[in-house]
Amino acid sequence: MLLESLFRRCLSIDYIRVGNDGDYACERIGNTLYLYFQGSNGAMDWKNNLDFPIKPYKRMDRGIWLVHRGFLRVWKSVEPYISPLIDDESIKEITIAGYSHGGALAVLCHEYVWYHREDLRKHLHGYGFGCPRVLWGILGNERHRWDNFTVVRNLNDLVTHLPPCFLGFRHVGEMMEIGARGKYSMIDAHRSENIITELTERTKRSYS
Repeated sequence: MLLESLFRRCLSIDYIRVGNDGDYACERIGNTLYLYFQGSNGAMDWKNNLDFPIKPYKRMDRGIWLVHRGFLRVWKSVEPYISPLIDDESIKEITIAGYSHGGALAVLCHEYVWYHREDLRKHLHGYGFGCPRVLWGILGNERHRWDNFTVVRNLNDLVTHLPPCFLGFRHVGEMMEIGARGKYSMIDAHRSENIITELTERTKRSYS
């Protein structure tokens, strides 16, 4: 699925809301499972966005790694609902997509799939559109958990620079930059319609 189409689907699909205002959606096409996480949609989401003191994550092979507390809280509310879908052995590929706040949940979901479905690691793809930073500190060898995760940043997008790196937060996976620096304000660069515009332009260039 083209990134533009995946993002449009992420914006338009009907979401299910669970505890801590965690919004997720899923659909199965053949043997592929698509998992989606909605962008900020209400006061509770913003409360969790701003709750960025760090908290230890539970699955640690070596040492300790730490994450944004608010995003972890929401992810733990969603996890029980989608874990049976992820554990289904008839699923042979998983694609994860989230926008903004949902991009942060996609980061944590990607690691969950990587850990629980070792057989799907080469068939796991995650995308965080306008994704904030989730992980804290130096991950070292643990960074490979997000080898197939892509942060899609429309240049100047404020949210992709939060929480600030000087506080120790880091992006994981690959950074894909779209748009042009200075084309949008830091707020407008995060708007979904402008991300769609730049993804469309990127697709056109790739086929020209």
